Amino acid sequence: MRVAVYYRNNDVRLEDRPIPEIGDGEILVKVKASGICGTDVMEWYRIKKAPRILGHEISGEIVKSNAPQYKPGQRVFVSHHVPCFQCKFCANGHHTACETLHTGNYDPGGYSEFIRVPKINVVHGTYVLPENMSYEEGTMIEPLACVLRGQQVIQVKKGQTVLILGSGVSGLMNIQVARLTGARIIATDMDESRLKKAKQYGADEIYHPKDLPSLKAEKVILCTGALPALGQAFQSLDRKGTLLLFAIPETDIQLPTVDFWRNEMTVTSSYGAAPEDLAKAITLISSGKVDMKDLITHKLPLEKVQEGFRLVAEAKNSLKVVLLP
Repeated sequence: MRVAVYYRNNDVRLEDRPIPEIGDGEILVKVKASGICGTDVMEWYRIKKAPRILGHEISGEIVKSNAPQYKPGQRVFVSHHVPCFQCKFCANGHHTACETLHTGNYDPGGYSEFIRVPKINVVHGTYVLPENMSYEEGTMIEPLACVLRGQQVIQVKKGQTVLILGSGVSGLMNIQVARLTGARIIATDMDESRLKKAKQYGADEIYHPKDLPSLKAEKVILCTGALPALGQAFQSLDRKGTLLLFAIPETDIQLPTVDFWRNEMTVTSSYGAAPEDLAKAITLISSGKVDMKDLITHKLPLEKVQEGFRLVAEAKNSLKVVLLP
């Protein structure tokens, strides 16, 4: 089978690998669609473990099954990371801090024609796609679930002001989810077309970063790794406010220590999603309460994976890029 092996952002190579053999309780899935995540083009982060086959946002069709609950021909979304449900983190509802979630994955990665789904991922991370959901929309389940988890962590509520810095694909998903709570949403981006999208998806106010007025928000969600945006985040955070690092900058951050102390600010982060978040994401997409379809701006065959990485890394003319192996 063909796989796309990541060496660095401008060096993603098509190679041949054997189709994985499945064991007891496992399934083999033919990948129909695989999204390119913004974290996949964070070269400073990914190159540490290169070469490797990335891709963790997939949907596909089961072609072999050694698991009694699934059969060939079923259309599925498969989560790459699943918790153990046994550790202290899982017991306290912090599934995304579970070591099993952080270390598990399917084999070999989503940028391939087939994946072997380990038994734990079959049990806790495989979902049959609703009939009205396309394979392409299925790649948006995991990203949306990450947004749901993040906003659960900071507890976005009706009537609060939520400032979302960066209106790329993650910012637009955060806008849609915050809108469901009844919050007042302010969004920024340097790109005019993305600002228009932010307004379309429910932002009450939109601004180029240089035009952002002086304001105070109970919740600030950072959806860009740009350091100037981090400065704006702190400036805009109200007393007792919470900053969510949904995206992270390449370098370590510095806190405005006095303001942080005197104003009792909270800075937190969110990583990944738990099974309950994935199930909720599927329901939201299937019901039409959120729009993922129009966020997909590019669909490319696997042999154009390098072009896909360029589009995502440049972050100019694309929102979501999906590979179709």
